[in-house]
Amino acid sequence: MTTIQEIIKILTDAGIEPNEANIEVRMLIEHFCGYSTKDIILGKKLTAEKLEIVKEKALQRAKTRKPIQHIIGFADFMGEKFIVNPSVLIPRDETEILVRKAIEIINNNKLKTALDVGTGSGCIACMVAKYTDCQIIGLDISNEALQTALNNASRLNLYNKAIFRKSDLFSNVKPSEKFDIIISNPPYIPLRLKDSLQPEVMYDPAEALFTEDEDGVNFYSRIASKAPEILNSSGFILFEIGINQAVTVSKYLSDNGFSNIEIIKDLSGIDRVISAQL
Repeated sequence: MTTIQEIIKILTDAGIEPNEANIEVRMLIEHFCGYSTKDIILGKKLTAEKLEIVKEKALQRAKTRKPIQHIIGFADFMGEKFIVNPSVLIPRDETEILVRKAIEIINNNKLKTALDVGTGSGCIACMVAKYTDCQIIGLDISNEALQTALNNASRLNLYNKAIFRKSDLFSNVKPSEKFDIIISNPPYIPLRLKDSLQPEVMYDPAEALFTEDEDGVNFYSRIASKAPEILNSSGFILFEIGINQAVTVSKYLSDNGFSNIEIIKDLSGIDRVISAQL
């Protein structure tokens, strides 16, 4: 009978880091066998039939390098499971830094209206809606992404708190609408770096990852220049940013009337989130 260790080895032989392979096999067991983490820790035995299902999924993962989240259809983010598919970016740990900072600013300042530009799976909008009294509108240009975001908000019972709308950046924001905070994790990887990325990244939608400008900062410039028209006075803006983009994005913000600029590093010490106030 196949063992769990043999299944883990299928993944490590394909170049997946051992710790990651362990986590992924646990995710497969939980999803396809209905076992909880507690069941696994307590050593609850898997039948040969269930192990074969897990092995088959691990072989698919190893052969195609399709992200484990796409194989199971869900991604874990801030303690919740979000539906993911090829139309949306898989939520990353780094984005949690952005969301936690947004929640802190919203709650400390009792903000009531928020805008999530490029909402994708809706993970940012949903977590802001869950942990604050804010009503948030998530904008995206993709119909498929918007449907996924709506499904995620429905699963979390966030009706009327997280709302989604088709829009190319701010194109579908009404002239009368004003917001207390804008949050965005826009595309920020220069297209020239595409060939250097891990194969798993290629399963994310290209329009959510890549920019055509040399430094990957085009969307920050476009959002920062338009934001003052859409924000209430003293409104806030938060971005997730890529490597070596903090200085440029800070300048875009200060040039457009923002101050109190704060840069937050991720666990690797990389500048990852930038916040500012109008």
